Amino acid sequence: MLIKKIIGNTITTLMLIVFLVVVVAVVVSKASGGEPAFFGYQIKTVLSGSMEPGIHTGSIIALKPGGDMTRFQKGDVITFMNPENILITHRIVDVSINSAIGEASYTTKGDNNNAADMSPVSSTNVIGEYTGFTVPYVGYAMNFAVSKAGSVLLMIVPGILLLMYALYSTWKAITALEKKNNSSAAAEPLPDTLH
Repeated sequence: MLIKKIIGNTITTLMLIVFLVVVVAVVVSKASGGEPAFFGYQIKTVLSGSMEPGIHTGSIIALKPGGDMTRFQKGDVITFMNPENILITHRIVDVSINSAIGEASYTTKGDNNNAADMSPVSSTNVIGEYTGFTVPYVGYAMNFAVSKAGSVLLMIVPGILLLMYALYSTWKAITALEKKNNSSAAAEPLPDTLH
């Protein structure tokens, strides 16, 4: 029973540490004006259901940025900037290469959409390739964490929790000392004579 408890606590602690490291990395990256990145992969939040069921709304996904943006083939999933400066992650359904200017043009489509996207995507607008890594619903928390209210909350709540834990630990230590002093005082025999 004790071993199960130790293993459970260890797994929970490790998961919490990994989650906190990811959150801190993303918040620090965003605060410094950069894209949220972790070990060279950009972290993006999916805001629509166009790629469901593979990528759910509110998920975070990992992208591998950089490299030759003309390398993609039919079936690859890419993230690109559309003409309205909105990031979109869709699957390539057709590729046209213009070797004269060294660019590719991709026709894309969301897996959950009935038709291909209206405008082809130039390889110059591609941000990166979807790596297949997705974590459902964490994107909602990440978007909140990088908002002003979320950033403040993420600073204040841990501070309050640490203060409460310190007060609780102090109270437990004082209670234990008082109990020890009371039990040792009760165990000492009273003197036979009074002075």
